Amino acid sequence: MRKQLVIVFLPAFNEEASIGDVIKRIPRHFHPRFDVKVLVIDDGSKDRTVNIAKEAGVEYIVSFEKNRGLGAAVRAGLKECYERGADIGVMIDADGEYPPEQIPDLLQPIFNGEADYTMGSRFLGTIHGMKLHRRLGNYFFTFLQSVLLRKWLYDGQSGMRAFSRQALKHAEIIHDYNYAQVLTLNLVRKGFRVKEVPIRYQVRTTGQSFITFKKYLRSVLPAIIKEMLRPVKKEKIDRSFDKGLKPEIKKNSTKNSGLKQKYDNFVKNLERYIDINNDNHYH
Repeated sequence: MRKQLVIVFLPAFNEEASIGDVIKRIPRHFHPRFDVKVLVIDDGSKDRTVNIAKEAGVEYIVSFEKNRGLGAAVRAGLKECYERGADIGVMIDADGEYPPEQIPDLLQPIFNGEADYTMGSRFLGTIHGMKLHRRLGNYFFTFLQSVLLRKWLYDGQSGMRAFSRQALKHAEIIHDYNYAQVLTLNLVRKGFRVKEVPIRYQVRTTGQSFITFKKYLRSVLPAIIKEMLRPVKKEKIDRSFDKGLKPEIKKNSTKNSGLKQKYDNFVKNLERYIDINNDNHYH
């Protein structure tokens, strides 16, 4: 039986201090029927980011000759995941602020048919070390997304996300500088279901920030307006695997007590997703 391929990609710009540890912490063997690979999108780094990623065991590296911006790096990561045959794509920042150990948690709503696109939510989970101005900025942009989508979100700025294969295919990022808001606006407007998953978050202690706040404001607001004004069409999304998963979820939801029950449900949903997705695989 063919294993399902999960590709975890890390957009990186001068992250030599943290990227090796992040790669080593990515779960590779959380289920025997999943094959996990790691991809680094090097956004024109001038330090040892690429060499350290290789030493840490990364399978794929795509390097830009010069720095193009976080939005361009994430766009390339989504494209590379799809073209390399990923069934699920995962994005996580290379700065060590997000917990690679929780990648399986991020995947579960996709496996059990609840979502096509997931985001690790710091504000539903725990946050250590975030300064007030960053919190306020997150609240502002997340509230703006919630209003525009008419759907309540808690953390629209997350740097940890997962995508079904169809979400990988249809995701568009119109802005090279950043991706956080326009990507969610784009996918939800196209009919993809988003769900947030609580995560643990620790503000970076090494390296430099990928963005500055003033430039972020000047660049992101016009991009949000542009995304909302341009027409998008609802995609025809194949969710045939949902039919095999939802009865299992409903049956177990009343008995979901304790970590063992949660783990058993997770494994069952993984196996059902694999069996059904093998029958409906289209790449």
